[in-house]
Amino acid sequence: MKIKNIWGEPKYFGSTTVGPKGQIVIPVNARKELGIDTGTTLLFFTGHEKGMLALLKADVMEHMLGMMSEGIARFEKLVKEYKSEAAEQEKGD
Repeated sequence: MKIKNIWGEPKYFGSTTVGPKGQIVIPVNARKELGIDTGTTLLFFTGHEKGMLALLKADVMEHMLGMMSEGIARFEKLVKEYKSEAAEQEKGD
């Protein structure tokens, strides 16, 4: 089974400097490619390494969580079916 890389290839969009009010400017090519417009909600996360910061669009996070929920529901169904079949086999033994 081939596993699809959901993250894609890493890209470097440039750099930015934190201003006196703690604000940053997201490079225009990153905003265009990622569809970040005025009013787009971004979520900030820390990474595993100290000093790492990750930004995710809120709608992308919602989509990822929805896919994860669907996967968990399918797995839960499989476990219930397995337990039901195992219980039936025990009754037959």
